[in-house]
Amino acid sequence: MNHDFMAALEAIEKEKGIKKETLFEAIEAALISAYKRNFNSAHNVRVVIKRETGDIKVYSCLNVVGSVTNPQQEILIDEARREDPLCEVGDVKEIEVTPKNFGRIAAQTAKQVVIQRIREAERELVYEDFIDRVDDIITGVVQRFEQKNAIINVGKTEAILTPSEQIQGETYKQGDRIKVYITEVKKTTKGPQVFVSRSHPGLLKRLFELEVPEIYNGVVEIKSVAREPGYRSKIAVCSLSKDVDPVGACVGPKGSRVQAIVGELRGEKIDIIEWNDHPEVFVASSLSPSKVVKVEIMPESKSATVIVPDYQLSLAIGKEGQNARLAAKLTSWKIDIVSESKYSERKAEEKAAESLTGQEEEEAGEEDTLPVTEAVTEAPAEDSAREDEQEAELEGLQISTGGGDQINYRQVEDEGVEGEQQNEEQQNEEQQNEEQQNEEQQNEEQQNEER
Repeated sequence: MNHDFMAALEAIEKEKGIKKETLFEAIEAALISAYKRNFNSAHNVRVVIKRETGDIKVYSCLNVVGSVTNPQQEILIDEARREDPLCEVGDVKEIEVTPKNFGRIAAQTAKQVVIQRIREAERELVYEDFIDRVDDIITGVVQRFEQKNAIINVGKTEAILTPSEQIQGETYKQGDRIKVYITEVKKTTKGPQVFVSRSHPGLLKRLFELEVPEIYNGVVEIKSVAREPGYRSKIAVCSLSKDVDPVGACVGPKGSRVQAIVGELRGEKIDIIEWNDHPEVFVASSLSPSKVVKVEIMPESKSATVIVPDYQLSLAIGKEGQNARLAAKLTSWKIDIVSESKYSERKAEEKAAESLTGQEEEEAGEEDTLPVTEAVTEAPAEDSAREDEQEAELEGLQISTGGGDQINYRQVEDEGVEGEQQNEEQQNEEQQNEEQQNEEQQNEEQQNEER
């Protein structure tokens, strides 16, 4: 029986990849619980399986004491010293209590426990295997579909391809072999769950590492990747050796390398761009296949204005802005694309606005200086005239003439007023006399007419 037992453990180790020592520990724990349950034993026991022969031994662990109160857990020191003369009070003495036919009873009782331990060991093995392969590529077979999720068989376990990680418009059939990118590995009660993706930019990067030996060896480096899954992608590469062309290495002879990647991604277009340290050159190259006239860089806002020919504007922007979006993702710069004619108009308007503002500033400066000089020159004359008038009115100043006579301005004003009143009275009397004479003449004329 022991021979068959050891052969079964070796077979499990080869098929499942579980170490034999792990299985021994699981079986020993299962045999302890089986012994306590079948033989109504509540004291401490220890089960030992010999690794070479597979023999099973059960030992009862008893405390060495001077007087026994619980025979199932204690042993007298005199009895313990018969087997071990060096034993002292407080030590633990192991006594073999292996029952007959314990192997058969233990196998029946501990079967489920052993199976559970084997499953747990398998799950832990799968988790350790895949947790180290996160951000890596793996080939799997489409096995089935569950609620729009594609279940991919990746060998020891199954991976989940969710709808959000699938390429839009791509259809999968049962039995299709596809390459997927491992994004996450989780521990659950049902075992480890592996999540994969077909739309992640890392998939494109790993595919180039598989197809291009220069990238795998480190001669050519992938700097950045921008991708819109299923439609178009851009990849920036640079060479660490002057003798190797990074773009040519990725394209391959007659485009064989890049065509293999396009075929794996089912027709997705790929633009390969050479990376450059200068932002102007890199931004201009990122808008390939469009031609660029000029690039203006604003490092503070990390934005760039790209001037392209009028007939290249639609090509630079791309369908629904796709080319511009991918270029912005690839370079991490905010890109503003302007046609050549629009750019010249904008510059002309800016120059005109600058000239107008300059003229307005000059005029405003002249207007600010004039009122200040007038106020400075006119203020003394006005103030002196006002002071003279106030002094003449309040104090009645007397001004002397050459003959020594003094003229009082207040007296002169009073005499002038009296003269004016006399003239008005004379004029009123003359008017009254004229009116009386006119009435008398009218009366005489009426009398003559009556006669």
